[in-house]
This record gives sequence, structure tokens and C-alpha cells, in this order.
Amino acid sequence: MASDTASTPGPCADVAVVILNWNGRRWLEQFLPTVLAHADGATVVVADNASNDDSVELVGRAFPRVQLIQNTANLGFCEGYNQALEVLHTTAAFRYYVLLNSDVEVTANWLPPLRALLEQQPSVAAVQPKIRQYSADVVERAQFEYAGAGGGYLDRLGYPFCRGRLFDTLETDRGQYDDSRPVAWATGACLLVRATAWHAMDGLDTAYFAHMEEIDLCWRLWNAGHEVWYHGGSTVFHVGGGTLAKSNPHKTYLNFRNGLALVYKNSTAAELPGVLVQRLLLDWVAALRLLTQGQVADCRAVLRAHWYVARHVRGWQQRRRQFPPRLRIDERLGVYRGSLVWAYFAKGKRAFPALSRKLFNKA
Repeated sequence: MASDTASTPGPCADVAVVILNWNGRRWLEQFLPTVLAHADGATVVVADNASNDDSVELVGRAFPRVQLIQNTANLGFCEGYNQALEVLHTTAAFRYYVLLNSDVEVTANWLPPLRALLEQQPSVAAVQPKIRQYSADVVERAQFEYAGAGGGYLDRLGYPFCRGRLFDTLETDRGQYDDSRPVAWATGACLLVRATAWHAMDGLDTAYFAHMEEIDLCWRLWNAGHEVWYHGGSTVFHVGGGTLAKSNPHKTYLNFRNGLALVYKNSTAAELPGVLVQRLLLDWVAALRLLTQGQVADCRAVLRAHWYVARHVRGWQQRRRQFPPRLRIDERLGVYRGSLVWAYFAKGKRAFPALSRKLFNKA
């Protein structure tokens, strides 16, 4: 295991790289040395969600350079980050935060280009790098990773996808997304966000607990007049599924529940009824498909997700009023005005370039 080394001055001294941890000793041991080696002067923080493995002991013993924040319980992704960044806000004057998953391998010079973009463009509040798969296999390592890939997009019904990833179909990185551009959302696996914008938005919405919370944050940032970008000049590698398996009924529940909450909170009043009805119908189709495939627990998870949203509709209404939706579908950048579900399942379009360019809102 690589050991901690002395801090060296760098261009990112006003950045806090914050890694949320829960029983992730293996990831910290594997990836934290690389984060420290390529911090470029940034402060590296591990925010621990009351782990019951020896994560905290490992950080204290092997990585004394790392600032440790210990939450009193497993607060989930959203509240865990909110509390950690509030601690940093009250004790230090960081201009930028990085939300970095513990199972991410960073590369040399990954951070300065992201920070430089925000320095040069004050309208940009958040940016993500290129996200590729972490793997020992050369072919897999060249593929984009599910969570973020080449920048996040939404279709007209609020279904998320990425350049480089449509549903579960991944593209190989051949340099096709080496540009920098505004996107609908940036991944929470590796997200650099302006501290003032983060606190103005009250951070992540804790009602999500986990999954799609960064999409909600980015949608609120756009509605508040900020921009969200992707920077193809920075690359990191993400294991993915490091904390919750992909084929997990609880993850199915969170994805469907949070997907409905996402469009309910952030769609304009004029567009919400039509979007919501279509989303509900498509969710029921998905539930039926899961049932016919023998995935009974996942089918039930979809129905539980709908029941939860219906029972908590007043809470979502309050959140709408706190951050009022302002931008229509045709006004938001990074939006595909067609249906991704139709394009993918009915028309067989499996890669981002196959989607009609005419249906994308242009910068």
C-alpha cells in the first residue's frame, strides 16, 4: 500500500476534495493514495458515515494528511455530504468543493482543468470530468462508465442518459467527447461545484437519500441561472456499483422513486401534468416487463416507489416552491426533446450519435 507523502503547494489550494465513506476501507486503501498524489494543493477530506469497519482507523494511521469528518450515523449520500460541507463551510474558506466517490481513480492533472473552467467562466457553477470504467482489462478501461460518462443529458420526460451511455449500453472512448460543453447534469461520482452555489441551493435534497440527487441539484442550478458543464480534458476512472449492486431491488426503488420526484420538483407548471402522466405509464410498462422477466422484487419496488411519491406529495410541493421551476423543456441545455425510451427500445438507437441532432437544444 502506498503511504502518505508530504503536502506540496499547488494551484488548487482553495479546493476541498471530499470523499464520503461508509465501510469503504478497500476503496480508501486502493484509491486514496492516488487522490493525494494528484491533489495539486487541494485539501483532501474523508467524511465517514459511521462506518463499522476500520476505515477511520486506516485514514488516521496511514493518511495523516487527510482531514477526517466523522458523522454520527449513516446519513446517506445527500445528508452525509451536506453535513460534511457545512462543517467545511464554517471552519475554512474553500471556494470549491469536489464530491468524489471513494471508488474513483483520479489521474495526473485531473483537477486543475476543472477548476480553471470555473475560474474563467463565472456563470458555470458545476463541472464534471470524463468518466471511464475502472478495470484491469484494457478494453473495458477504454469504455465510458455508467455514472456520468461524457456528460449528463435528459430527454423531454426527464429520463437521464449520457454521451457515451444510453441506458446500459456503453460506448468506447475514441476521443469523440474530448470537448467541453454545457450539459443538463454532471455526475456526483466526481463533481466540482462552486461553494457559493452549493450553499445557495442548500446542497443536495436529503429526501433523495441516494441516486439522482446530483441531477436534481444541477436542474435547480440551471433554474437559478447557473450553468453546468462537462470537461473532456480531465479523466477519472470509476469502479461503479461499489456501494450498491446494480441488480438490487432497493436501487430499483430509489431510481423509480427519485425519477418521479425529479420531474415533479423541477418541471414547469404548464409541462408537469403531461410529463408526469407519461412517466407513470412508462414506469408501469417497466414494472410489467420486470415481472415477465421473473424480477418480482424489482417489480414491487416500482410500485412502492409510486406509492411513496403519492404519500409525500406535499413535501415535494414545498420543494417546488423553495426552488421554483423556471425553464421549459425547450429552454434547458442538454435536453433531448424526443423520447429516449422510444429511440432506444423501439428504434434500436444504442449510441448517443444515433440520436437526432435536430432534437437537442443548442447552446
